[in-house]
Amino acid sequence: MNISVVIPLLNEEESLLELHDWIAKVMATHKLSYEIIFIDDGSTDKSWDVISKLSIKNNHVKGIKFLRNFGKSQALHAGFKKAAGDVVITMDADLQDSPDEIPELYKLITIDNFDLISGWKKKRYDSVIAKNLPSKLFNWAARKTSGVQLNDFNCGLKAYKNTVVKHIDVNGEMHRYIPVLSKNAGFTKIGEKVVQHQARKYGETKFGMERFINGFLDLITIWFLSKFGKSPMHLFGALGFIMFAIGFAFSLYLGIDKLFFNTAGRLITERPEFYIALTTMAIGTQFFVAGFLGEIILRTKQDKKRYTIKKELNFN
Repeated sequence: MNISVVIPLLNEEESLLELHDWIAKVMATHKLSYEIIFIDDGSTDKSWDVISKLSIKNNHVKGIKFLRNFGKSQALHAGFKKAAGDVVITMDADLQDSPDEIPELYKLITIDNFDLISGWKKKRYDSVIAKNLPSKLFNWAARKTSGVQLNDFNCGLKAYKNTVVKHIDVNGEMHRYIPVLSKNAGFTKIGEKVVQHQARKYGETKFGMERFINGFLDLITIWFLSKFGKSPMHLFGALGFIMFAIGFAFSLYLGIDKLFFNTAGRLITERPEFYIALTTMAIGTQFFVAGFLGEIILRTKQDKKRYTIKKELNFN
């Protein structure tokens, strides 16, 4: 199979039929074998009914329905596990991503041998203040922190080699950073393609300003995991040593000063340096404990089920 199109969605009943017909037309025109995997992330409208009807009409359509809303990252994870195409393409279900981009994305992966191609919505139809400016700031921070030189980390339209999606673990809210996860996994040939961005035709956006705040927090998390995820003691142990050394140096200074130079002076407990030394040694000890606990958790953790699938369609 040439292509798996993975589409996570939440309450998009109005756009699904048009999106399906558009994708099917593109695939037929370019003679590409394909599957469309819709992942219904707990929709409360009739999205699953539409997907069910499409799966009867077209056996290339497959569906996964979550028991409740678990988030876009979990939906992508479920879709990636099922994807069988040589190239996996993700897109949003709101018709803001154009299926006409699929053939060129497919060629960039199969002919130019990229591991991942990320879409870049250079010209956007979103609000400048509410989305465009925060997005530019977010993307700048992501580039500086991760070293992955992309202009649009948030673009849902991306293409991957099948081996990439099978070797990365998308969890939490890390879908924004799949290129970074791919780079950390060893898939370093990452490219970018300018893609058409279309104004939203139906419904309202499911994401508000909070996604940028969450995005920055997730960026810190993924930086930490990429640097110290396998050995948290390297970070917490180093911080603990520095803090404890500062506190011990203050204590040594106070002891020598009291014993040999200022024997008749104030009591050590009356000097502010004493409390600085005590506090820094306590903080240093806490960092050490945090590092030890992190190492213990890392070595004893078991994979937990992150989402519950209620129904599946057309999977053998």
